[in-house]
Amino acid sequence: MSAIKLSYDLHIHSCLSPCGDDDMLPSNIVGMAALKELDVIAVTDHNSCKNCPAVMKLAEAYGIVAIPGMELTTEEEVHVLCLFPELSKAMEFDEFVHERLMPFPNNEEVFGKQLVVDEDDNVIGSEPYLLINATSISFEEVYDCVTKFDGIMIPAHIDKSTTSLIANLGFIPDDSRFTCAEIKHKGFLEDILEKHPYLKNCNIIHDSDAHYLEYINEPENFIEAESKSVQDVLKALITVKI
Repeated sequence: MSAIKLSYDLHIHSCLSPCGDDDMLPSNIVGMAALKELDVIAVTDHNSCKNCPAVMKLAEAYGIVAIPGMELTTEEEVHVLCLFPELSKAMEFDEFVHERLMPFPNNEEVFGKQLVVDEDDNVIGSEPYLLINATSISFEEVYDCVTKFDGIMIPAHIDKSTTSLIANLGFIPDDSRFTCAEIKHKGFLEDILEKHPYLKNCNIIHDSDAHYLEYINEPENFIEAESKSVQDVLKALITVKI
């Protein structure tokens, strides 16, 4: 079977992330993705998957593949995208992470709201603990933690000067097992690959990290997968062509 090219944006924040705009409702995110003709999206809120059910239900109606995910913050404050083949696995991981999140109350006036909504954009709850805090999960533990729930890990925005693997650790651990990494600005890629040869054996993706609707990616980045399915997209992300 020949591979097909799929446009994607795998790092989008909803209104559940305190830094996400209140207009980042599931319906608006999926609607914008459809308007921009994206094939695959992932809503990856900070340390939570609770808006994934609504996003996935709406995306299905638009013919868009929505991958359930999260942007995990490790104890070193390294951000890592965690993507899962099934919603049930993502929600189990959500519970796992919640138990390891610092129980620091969110102050909406300072940090922003953390809204859980349904597919009709009805507010059905909110997260009491500040989601942008670190968890007690170390970067070294992430691979095993995520694969336990059949997911994959992708170090996020590795070119950022904060909250990235390279910025916060200063190096890529020799025992790393991830095979996909995300870069925010493509212009930094050549320099990063030169300084960190490990990444030359990884797939590199480019996402928006959108906190506002207008910043969701245009259909200019593509994944080649065997089919338009969550499982095949995840497989394509972590399979390195030698």
